[in-house]
Amino acid sequence: MSDDTVKYLLSERDIPTHWVNLLPDLPGEPLPPLSPATLEPAGPADLTPIFPMGLIEQEVSMEPEIEIPEEVRDAYKIWRPTPLFRARRLEKALDTPAHIYYKYEGGSPAGSHKPNTAIPQAYENAKAGIKKLSTETGAGQWGSSLAFACGMFGLECEVFMVGSSYDQKPYRRSMMQSWGATVHRSPSTLTEAGNSQASHPTGSLGIAISEAVEVAAQDPDCNYALGSVLNHVLLHQTIIGQEAIAQLEMAGEYPDVVVACVGGGSNFAGITFPFVRRNLRDGEKTRFIAAEPAACPTLTKGVYRYDYGDTVGMTPLMAMYTLGHDFVPPPVHAGGLRYHGDAPMVCGLVKAGLVEARAYKQNETFAAALQFARSEAIIPAPEPAHAIRAVIEEAEAAKQAGEERVILFNLCGHGHFDLAAYDAYLAGTLEDPEFSQADMDAAVANLPDVPIPA
Repeated sequence: MSDDTVKYLLSERDIPTHWVNLLPDLPGEPLPPLSPATLEPAGPADLTPIFPMGLIEQEVSMEPEIEIPEEVRDAYKIWRPTPLFRARRLEKALDTPAHIYYKYEGGSPAGSHKPNTAIPQAYENAKAGIKKLSTETGAGQWGSSLAFACGMFGLECEVFMVGSSYDQKPYRRSMMQSWGATVHRSPSTLTEAGNSQASHPTGSLGIAISEAVEVAAQDPDCNYALGSVLNHVLLHQTIIGQEAIAQLEMAGEYPDVVVACVGGGSNFAGITFPFVRRNLRDGEKTRFIAAEPAACPTLTKGVYRYDYGDTVGMTPLMAMYTLGHDFVPPPVHAGGLRYHGDAPMVCGLVKAGLVEARAYKQNETFAAALQFARSEAIIPAPEPAHAIRAVIEEAEAAKQAGEERVILFNLCGHGHFDLAAYDAYLAGTLEDPEFSQADMDAAVANLPDVPIPA
């Protein structure tokens, strides 16, 4: 047996004690969210109807680190720390001098990185006396994670699942229901928001968010939980990058480039933010690549504007790259990446030139996913397949340059519930929709008339 290490493992005592808050390190002044009612900076009063104060404090905190509650760390022990793998077989298949590492988050109960934030959100709501959480889900990974977390802390869970994913991924629905959640196809007839969007039967994350927020706003015992975009969600995910730093130290390496897919930004932030802080504070030179779908290319083709986080306009407006809050993307299989906007912190890094964004079509991402699966054995979810496509590009560039670069990426979930998408790719029937100029013109026309400060 070879002495070459394939996986780097930490013990439960190595679970980080604090989350990394990148907000105080971001270049420039943070642009505040705006109240949808007044278009003035949103304060706690705008958020307390749907969020507990513990999460609101995390959302606006300027402390560089925030302590992880012991109850949350105890729950994390169910699946954390997660392994870091050296992709030696992929390196060999690519004939590259690059060293490729991936952090594998697919071993969580829900099969993705999403429980990293679902657990602390359920904990803070239970501590505040809330009885129920409502949410949206795209591919079903977030809804599964929140259903699992609500069960851990004795909360009810109601999920509005984007219609196209509800149809494509029935076993994600079964998974949520197995943990006790109630799941609705969105747009539904249960809310005013859903009824207003009946002309978009495939749904969108923006529509599902509107429905979930409406439910939470009308029930004092129910709060809303979001799986990406907001500062506190990105904060919770930084446990990924912190573990990766420790594991790469075990390997005696440091990344030249870190790659992750981007939908709302939580998995990207989770793997990159601890490394971004080292760039900003310590002068490290790591590059960061955000990979997104060509069908919903928020960072590569969106405009940097204030926009609503949901379709109907119930949520605060955030400064972000956006395709327009009423944009309904085509039903590509990477359901977790079909969001019209992105996390303000991630958008700020892209705008400052600290993060490079790339967009990929469906077929090239599934080709990369199969190349990875046939060398590394793990079948990836369609979302991180975009990151794998970028990793292969970087490995090929290293080969052309004759450089032994270190590449790290986040394999944020497995594709066991996405085999219908693989079926379509293998049968040659997978489509390659792209965002058009007409789509962009329509998006800009309907954006709120709120200028970004110079």
